[in-house]
Amino acid sequence: MTPLPEQWQAFLEGFTDFAALEETLRRTAERRREGVVFPPEGAVFRALELTPPSSVRVVILGQDPYHDDGQAYGLAFAVPEGVKEPPSLRNIRKEFRNDLGREAGSLESWAEHGVLLLNAVLTVDAHAPGSHAKKGWENFTDSVIRAVSARKEHAVFILWGAYAIKKTPLIDETKHLILASVHPSPLSASRGFFGSAPFSKTEAFFRGEWRWPE
Repeated sequence: MTPLPEQWQAFLEGFTDFAALEETLRRTAERRREGVVFPPEGAVFRALELTPPSSVRVVILGQDPYHDDGQAYGLAFAVPEGVKEPPSLRNIRKEFRNDLGREAGSLESWAEHGVLLLNAVLTVDAHAPGSHAKKGWENFTDSVIRAVSARKEHAVFILWGAYAIKKTPLIDETKHLILASVHPSPLSASRGFFGSAPFSKTEAFFRGEWRWPE
């Protein structure tokens, strides 16, 4: 089974039910024996591997992984290099360009720079969006959000879409910045995502101490 990175194990002590997480991993392994599950087993905790708790400055919350072949590799909204970018990711890049006047780097570079690209559900059956929802992952990822809120002092939580916005009660708004808007999907981006300026607002919050990588 995919191991949870050691730094996160310590950071989540007191917030996560590790026995329940093991059960979720066991059930996911069973699904893999029955069919194709994304992302690959070694990439399930990739967001946590690339962004250890000590480096978290920003949390961007997605819903569940991409469900088509070759897209999901453990980072919310991201696809591997060389894979055609989905419309939501193209809209994120467009807003970044319009907001900051420069091009966004790879989302993997964001993760390495302190942006936790966390999906609420960490696995999905091939070509079946939402198929692993309400099977244990949300309890774990909610605990990640709570722990970051409690144990970090100055972070930005970017919540795109109604699903992500429902996580607001998990976050201490007295010490963190929450930036909420509609989802970058083509179905909603023109109704409030474009022009929401989450990237410049994030940099302003950090007052020059942190900026998005290019």
